[in-house]
Amino acid sequence: MDLRSRLADIDARISDAARSAGRDPSAITRIVVTKFHPVDLVHDLAGLGVTDVGENRQQELTAKREAYEGDPVRWHFIGQAQTNKARAVRRDADAVHSLDRARLADALHAARPEDDDADILDVLIQVNLTDDPGRGGVDPEGVAGLAEHVAATCPSLRLRGVMAVAPLGEEPAPAFERLLSYAQSVRAIVPDADWISAGMTGDFAEAIAAGATHLRIGSAITGPRPVHG
Repeated sequence: MDLRSRLADIDARISDAARSAGRDPSAITRIVVTKFHPVDLVHDLAGLGVTDVGENRQQELTAKREAYEGDPVRWHFIGQAQTNKARAVRRDADAVHSLDRARLADALHAARPEDDDADILDVLIQVNLTDDPGRGGVDPEGVAGLAEHVAATCPSLRLRGVMAVAPLGEEPAPAFERLLSYAQSVRAIVPDADWISAGMTGDFAEAIAAGATHLRIGSAITGPRPVHG
């Protein structure tokens, strides 16, 4: 299938999954992950009505945002962020899905433009749903504390909700149910933090059933990633 057909196929599957869960498909945002693809793909996606794209690496986000000249899109940074890249991430991302520690929150807040008090960055707390501390995300026990830190000390960050990746070797549905409970704990601190970024090509139906508002879909729409050396 070509790009248009792949996009239509995924969107139809998202709509079916939403209706099966008793949800409105229009309440779900589909983010197309363009990792390793050239900026031309973002132009093509925008031409097909895509409004949200995702990148995993700061360097690639920066290069594509600088090169992109098409219809406006929202750029979501979904990879692990280093504090020394906070300024570039802040400049080039419209939303950061991978906030996992107070030090990163402080760095993103400190990177705000000094002459623009209206510049607000949307952020989501990434939760580690595994027992492996090497995986990205804050431990579930630290979610509420991180949310409180952002809300109390980082006024240029707008906490929108939570993000997670389903663990390998575990059925995604119970993992996403746990994420929903963590999302509720965040909303107890920031009531309008109602985003749940969860679900990729293989598990977005389970994520939708658990309340996901943002899905991160890559090669099922974009096609195989180019060989990356």
